Amino acid sequence: METLSIIVPCYNEEAVISESYSRLKKVLNQMNDFQSEIIFVNDGSTDRTAEIVSKIATNDIRVKILHFSRNFGHQPAVTAGIHCCTSDFAVIIDADLQDPPEIIPQLIETLKKEQANVVYCVREKRNGESFMKKLTARVFYRSMNYLSEVSIPLDTGDFRLIDRLVITEFKRFREKGKYIRGIISWIGFKQVPYMYRRDARFAGETKYPIRKMLHFATTAMLYFSQKPLKIATGLGFVTVLIGIFYALWALVGKIVGFSHALTGWSSIIILIVFFGGVQLLTVGVLGQYIGILFDEIKDRPEYIIEKKENF
Repeated sequence: METLSIIVPCYNEEAVISESYSRLKKVLNQMNDFQSEIIFVNDGSTDRTAEIVSKIATNDIRVKILHFSRNFGHQPAVTAGIHCCTSDFAVIIDADLQDPPEIIPQLIETLKKEQANVVYCVREKRNGESFMKKLTARVFYRSMNYLSEVSIPLDTGDFRLIDRLVITEFKRFREKGKYIRGIISWIGFKQVPYMYRRDARFAGETKYPIRKMLHFATTAMLYFSQKPLKIATGLGFVTVLIGIFYALWALVGKIVGFSHALTGWSSIIILIVFFGGVQLLTVGVLGQYIGILFDEIKDRPEYIIEKKENF
């Protein structure tokens, strides 16, 4: 019999976690061809999430829990779930029920019909999200596709089905700042889309405010692309050309008489500010990459598991 794991990262989801488990359980009970399990990853929650999932695990042996020692973030939580997964297939899904568990059988069916290794879920419609959220998501995905060396499917999240081959290859990745949907795209093999409608949160508040979204976007861009360095180099080259042309203009103007270089303090100040801004931008980009190297060299663990249940 084939095995299936549902990986559910959780952070302060006390308002929704019971309903999430109930719907997942209902779906898995209908999938008689699979021996299934649910892996809840408690990402250092400060509310009653740990207590609720522990109670669930006590009553259902199929539910396994990973408790982090503190909040490490969504991507490390998903990573821990995949690292502890030994099944033939795994579904990554958030606890907030924006991604409907009821389509999991369709994901399995699509994967087998297409003989694929990954079925990634594409948001055909996004309910309960503001115009700004949709706009920034649209800009982010298209920017990432432009900057990335591999094609990353547009309008997708981490909600997807992966098979044993992809799980095994994912476990070989050792970088600390993982951008999971990008890594899975980079791994390759056959990957097919599944269109679905994303619902509004069942309850609770989003765990991705603007600050975390910007941090996530920065991590994704810097870990997955060298183009920011190339852009910085291009800006430096352009500013050098501007400086040369301006020097020639000032020199010729002084000789011919159409330039007043000595009294043109405003233009000089503008150029100083412009060149200074470009230099600071370039140094900032380099600093971000150096920071990433610093984190990788320290080789600290991505997460620390305080306790396991039902493993």
